[in-house]
Amino acid sequence: MNSLKTSVLLAVLTGLLMAIGNMFGGSSGMMIMLVFSLVMNFASYWYSDKIVLSMYGAREVGVAQAPDLIRLVSNLAQKAKMPMPKVYIVETDAPNAFATGRNPENGVVAVTTGIMRVLSYEELEGVVAHELAHIKNRDTLISTVVATLAGVITMIANIAQWAAIFGGGRSDDEDNGGMLELVFTIVLAPLAATLIQLGISRTREYLADETGGLLSNPLALASALKKIEYYAKHAVMPEAKPATSHMFIINPFSGAGGWMVSLFSTHPRTEERIEKLEALAKKMR
Repeated sequence: MNSLKTSVLLAVLTGLLMAIGNMFGGSSGMMIMLVFSLVMNFASYWYSDKIVLSMYGAREVGVAQAPDLIRLVSNLAQKAKMPMPKVYIVETDAPNAFATGRNPENGVVAVTTGIMRVLSYEELEGVVAHELAHIKNRDTLISTVVATLAGVITMIANIAQWAAIFGGGRSDDEDNGGMLELVFTIVLAPLAATLIQLGISRTREYLADETGGLLSNPLALASALKKIEYYAKHAVMPEAKPATSHMFIINPFSGAGGWMVSLFSTHPRTEERIEKLEALAKKMR
């Protein structure tokens, strides 16, 4: 079901981009937007892992530096029948974790020093299983494609906005005829793209919880989510960047926001994730 939701939302996002291209340049406009997005996808897909690891000052570790962590990741990777990913540690007291890598053969799991202190071994196992699930499900590729498509739509909206401000010289008939298209491009399309992007992000988190729960203990993962969110709500991770918040198992900015947080959140509500994991545990028993 989660995979189907992702496919539907991704198709809608692609259709939205092509519709804007068609609106401004006909069939040639659609092709230009499609080719442009593919080029951007390729660049983001190939280099995103190096960029994010460098952004957080992550250091790669092996058996000599973190024997227990390496053994835990190795055992789960074998259980999931996937290649052993590289393992990185981020020096910060905030407990959190993320995965990156353009495919399972180049997968990376990164955990913070804080998460290794706060969680029990079984809870950490659940978190690592969740991150391996992201790699196994190729979520880095999916999130890159989605972010690029949404970014192109927003960029077109900005261009259209500046063109409308400095364009001038149009007749009243032209202004009236193009007003709806302008409102759609500048306001509605970027908003729709953002909501679709966030919807896909939340769907992939549910899927990673389910896959990770099946690889480990879903109740331990649920307990880990509760602990990580507690720390995220009481102290924002100082190193966190909004552009990469969707990558973490719990949004490091969970403590910020108001009544519209759930609508514009990169992650589902933790309470709902815990309920699904508890239901999965019952099903497994």
